[in-house]
Amino acid sequence: MKLDINFNKGNGLVPVIIQDKDSMQVLMQGYMNEEAYQQTITEGKVTFYSRTKNRLWTKGETSGNYLLVKEIKTDCDKDCLLITVEAIGATCHTGTTSCFGNADDKGFVYTLEQIISDRIDNNVESSYTNQLYKRGINKVAQKVGEEAVEVVIEAKDDNDELFKNEAADLLYHYLILLKAKGFVLSDIEAVLKERHLK
Repeated sequence: MKLDINFNKGNGLVPVIIQDKDSMQVLMQGYMNEEAYQQTITEGKVTFYSRTKNRLWTKGETSGNYLLVKEIKTDCDKDCLLITVEAIGATCHTGTTSCFGNADDKGFVYTLEQIISDRIDNNVESSYTNQLYKRGINKVAQKVGEEAVEVVIEAKDDNDELFKNEAADLLYHYLILLKAKGFVLSDIEAVLKERHLK
């Protein structure tokens, strides 16, 4: 995993961008020196160099809100890092998901997709998600159809809350259908992006 990084350009430090592995949301930005980088690789938890305290600090060392490393990339100039992580708890000291504010709705849809996948992959017996998935593709597809009809019915009425709830049910079941078919949301995004470029 060790990368060729130019620590000299920034007087021994490189900026580090932390990004959530599922939502791709930027969580925070910090700095690393060579020692912090090496400790991050060794322990699998993001360790920064604190410019104010002049020492290494592992994110979560007091709060328990660690950033577990999934992938590390360097930019084209080799003087900046992008680290994708699994965030344990809130990243920001203010209690928010990100130091740049809470996750947007798109971010949570990706989080929900991961929750659905985890419940199925780990065979969580008490989970409705897993129970529906185990009933097979026909049942999952039927449920998506039922939810789609309910969305259409509520769209014709004036109750916004009912419509939003039915739309949420449809999206949730659609994510289960994607899992059952062996696809993820980003696969469908890729199709939409390709269409957009035509």
